[in-house]
Amino acid sequence: MKLINNTNIYTAKQDILVAVDCIIFGFDSKNLKLLLFKRKLEPSKGLWSLIGAFINDDQSIDDGAKQILFETTGLKNIYLEQLKTYGDVHRDIAGRVISIVYYSLISVNKFELESVEKYDAHWFDLNEIPELIFDHGEMVKDAIKQLRTKAKHQPIGFNLLPKYFTIPELQTLYESIYQRDLDSRNFRKKILSLDILTKTNKKDKSGSKKGAFLYTFNEEKFDDLISKGLNFEI
Repeated sequence: MKLINNTNIYTAKQDILVAVDCIIFGFDSKNLKLLLFKRKLEPSKGLWSLIGAFINDDQSIDDGAKQILFETTGLKNIYLEQLKTYGDVHRDIAGRVISIVYYSLISVNKFELESVEKYDAHWFDLNEIPELIFDHGEMVKDAIKQLRTKAKHQPIGFNLLPKYFTIPELQTLYESIYQRDLDSRNFRKKILSLDILTKTNKKDKSGSKKGAFLYTFNEEKFDDLISKGLNFEI
């Protein structure tokens, strides 16, 4: 890129495309999952990939990611964070493509089934992810690592849950993120001591006749604790 005479006129001899790829994590009350799509275009048609698209000339990167998520899931205002930019010269066999990757967190029960069918998509458990095209496997590994790191300090896991959830369900989610078992008594004690959950009079009786109380996440209390220097690590 060359700056001419210190003005705002740039000249460049480049043929570079900019794309956004979205890594969509979901939770179905039992397992943390990844949404993948069968590619419908060459190259690598028919293979599994992340969902992505090229950015329009009049569109910001963030707006492009939000549009992809809305068209894919039918959801708005969901957790979305930029992960990393992937720009290896030979990362895409079709040409020079720079990909800006985002990851999002959604509750599987909010996902539009029609979107799954439209995009030929499928939810995979994290230990069953198939081989992905290009460098998408590297992107997913980086996203999982970032998710685990952030989950230790921020309650991003609540974005994967329905509005009402049980404490065992919340523990299962964090076990899925960390890929390890957590002591039930310690987990319950720690999460309740933070005072960021609101207990309701509702119960989930799917596991037993007695049932388990349902809770909601109190974002206002959490924000107050964060401002006071709360360490969320579980």
